[in-house]
Amino acid sequence: MKFINGRPTDTYDVVVVGSGAGALTAAATAARAGKSVVVLEKTELLGGTSAVSGGMLWVADNHHAREAGLSDSKEAAAKYIRAVARGRSREELLDAALNYGDTMLRFTEDECGVRFIFLDNFPDYRQDLPGSVEGGRTVEPELYNIRESLGELAVHVRSDGRAPFTMQEYENWGAFTKFPWQELNERQEQGLVAKGQALVAMLLASLVRDDAALVVGARGHRLLNDGGRVVGVQLESGETFHANDGVVLATGGFEWDKSLADSLLASRLYIMCSPPSNTGDGLKMAQRVGAQTRGTREAWWAPMSITGDTRDGQPVGTLLRFERQGPGSLMVNRHGRRFANESQNYNDLARCLQSWDSPNNQTLNTPAHVVFDHSYLERYGVLAHRAGQPTPDYLVEAPTLAELAAKIGVSADNLQATVERFNEYAVKGLDPDFGRGESAYDKYWGDDDCPWPNPSLGPLQTGPFYAMEVVNGAFGSNGGVATDGLARVLDVDGQALPGLFAAGNTTENAYAAGYPGAGATLGPIMTMGYLAGRTIAGQPAEYVSEEHVSAELAGVGATTESGAGT
Repeated sequence: MKFINGRPTDTYDVVVVGSGAGALTAAATAARAGKSVVVLEKTELLGGTSAVSGGMLWVADNHHAREAGLSDSKEAAAKYIRAVARGRSREELLDAALNYGDTMLRFTEDECGVRFIFLDNFPDYRQDLPGSVEGGRTVEPELYNIRESLGELAVHVRSDGRAPFTMQEYENWGAFTKFPWQELNERQEQGLVAKGQALVAMLLASLVRDDAALVVGARGHRLLNDGGRVVGVQLESGETFHANDGVVLATGGFEWDKSLADSLLASRLYIMCSPPSNTGDGLKMAQRVGAQTRGTREAWWAPMSITGDTRDGQPVGTLLRFERQGPGSLMVNRHGRRFANESQNYNDLARCLQSWDSPNNQTLNTPAHVVFDHSYLERYGVLAHRAGQPTPDYLVEAPTLAELAAKIGVSADNLQATVERFNEYAVKGLDPDFGRGESAYDKYWGDDDCPWPNPSLGPLQTGPFYAMEVVNGAFGSNGGVATDGLARVLDVDGQALPGLFAAGNTTENAYAAGYPGAGATLGPIMTMGYLAGRTIAGQPAEYVSEEHVSAELAGVGATTESGAGT
């Protein structure tokens, strides 16, 4: 255990266990209210899963959209979420996420100094469902100079290991072969970070300004209880931290505890990209004091490949995005046939790969492979691999489709017939089988410079041909401790456990089995963190900035947002 910032003591107003975006938002919100705060991080690096994420937030009816003149409403968003969540979202949590999402956004901007890029054209993931919009609900962090803001603390912030580019730039540039790598290298030398690492760094900078204590190497183990009230945390190493006002559990999901994942998740999880420290610590701590659990069947599913990447010494998966969405690639199942729209959002596509009780844990669609030709490799590359380099182990290469089929164990006739049919329509910009390239989301992740009519479609024509296996992966589990709409942990009878709060992947998510759009992980997670901080500090859930107060006093008539009860 090591203090890296703040006043070392064993008693604070607020003890936060975990250091992802939900945890840090709760901590920063309480600290801005004048509370003494300590953040306990299990590993030596701060940021959790959030730091290795895209850092995007999905916030419906946000002030950036209103200022841009885009039409949206909480009612439309609620209708959309209920549809995408298959009716499983709990109304109290859904209301909290929608009513206070923009409140959280304004608070982190005004009070914590977080800066966002507004993505006015990033479409919701399910354009076929009522209430979806073609842009305006997603924001992402600006580039941020972590050295200037955090100084020596910067080395304690987890990194995803990628160059500092925003997700907006990723979409604009498309394939990695089009990235301005010299400029990105210069950014890195300057100390700039992006995506989730930037988001975490901005929240940490706010905590540092408020003199919050930051502790690494501090794994929470048990909650301290006094007369039925949670009053602190005991670490695995034996040290205790007492909380005058509240404890917040935000330790991430349980996906790296195989026994838990196998017993709780609806499908077998083959690979993750989150830190291996996500072993359900917060869930277990809450269960020991009688907390209710909900939504543990679900995860933030995503199709991944296993390429040899590691995190904290453990193998992690690589999310496939452009590799399956770019024109000139397709996916086939174990029979050598296409089985889905490859360009659809990762959460729904991964559900086509899920298995559990079938022979050898296979479904009709697994093992699955992304298949592409040499011209695709020359145009776009695949992950870090470029044409002309030795073929990496995670790619299967063959001079013909028939030989490729033999190497990956599928029917050569089926694979050849699949590619021929795909090519016939791809050159026309059509996909009559699965509708690839029809939605705004599909086109968003295509190639605007595609030589064929549809940015999402292109033929596979030039050998050699390549295949890369795709497995069911996840960013993390997203169910666990049940809370109310103010982030208070509930017991098995539905009553709030005094002194105990929770946020993030430790908890049941507001969107349940749904994934409405880019940032649908961090949007509700940070909102619940904000609500935890405000509730612990004894402040109303609504937030009015000094600018709004000044406007009201000047007679401008600024109004506050209303929502669920405080």
